[in-house]
Amino acid sequence: MHSDSKSAPSIVVIGSCSVDFTTYAPRLPMPGETLHGSKFSTSFGGKGANQCVAAAKLGGNTYMIGRAGDDQWGLKYKEHLKAEGVNVSHFFTTPNVTTGIAQISVAESGENQIVIVAGANNFLSKSDVQSSAELITHADVLIGQLETPLETTLEAFKLNKGVKLLNAAPARSDIQQILQYCTILCVNESEAALITNMEVTTLNTKQVLAKLLNSGCETVVITLGEKGAVYATKADPQPIHVFCRSVKPVDTTGAGDAFVGALANFLVKHKDLPLHQIIGAACEVATISVTKEGTQTSYPSNIDAFTNKYDFIKL
Repeated sequence: MHSDSKSAPSIVVIGSCSVDFTTYAPRLPMPGETLHGSKFSTSFGGKGANQCVAAAKLGGNTYMIGRAGDDQWGLKYKEHLKAEGVNVSHFFTTPNVTTGIAQISVAESGENQIVIVAGANNFLSKSDVQSSAELITHADVLIGQLETPLETTLEAFKLNKGVKLLNAAPARSDIQQILQYCTILCVNESEAALITNMEVTTLNTKQVLAKLLNSGCETVVITLGEKGAVYATKADPQPIHVFCRSVKPVDTTGAGDAFVGALANFLVKHKDLPLHQIIGAACEVATISVTKEGTQTSYPSNIDAFTNKYDFIKL
């Protein structure tokens, strides 16, 4: 298993894990409406664990710092992460609390609706950061999101000496404090709009990126779904739009997490390549994921996402 290798660059994820209970139906229900669905599945999710598994499946040396409950799902989750090649030596159990869950509805169009109950994820604390301080400090890439307490992620970002990658999801606007510690901020269009208080359109992408760079991050990536991603850096603030191939989506759940996990993995494995190629390859991993049902189960393994050159334009 790749996670035993001490010399390989490490990807440490601090964040959430939850169990996804997913129903599939012809369309999403209207408020107060009951629909007959076609299928039900139980799977492992949560943004943090999704990103960790996405990186591990691509051969990354990954560690998960998170919390599960002391229920049957917590035990199953730990075993699952191990089976995916993730190091779980800093994955904690919380007594008398349920493991986080997400209730997901998926329509035939690929659209989804999600209700999350955070459970043990709310208990990921600064003391967990302290007990994992050595691992966090020396991680080549540290990934955080917003499904666990912000002050915990902030504490970890202050310690880390490598690349700090924040996926500011789910969307919230009160994160200015952590942005100055970010090497890379990765957001989708609605998250970028909420943080900047500006609508993201093709005409004002440059202004939105500039405002986000101004808040302290070195690089900002805005994912655009099937349109690829656009990014800018402090060193070169001119936005670059990277394109991805078009596919018919089957299930878009967790595609953003596939992108983030792949991005972290490629940043350590292909650091000599230009950023637009690394982002293009991460888009390709996310694209593959939307062509299959499920979240972590849809993430590809053993693929070379660098076989093609990715098209990009300067905006």
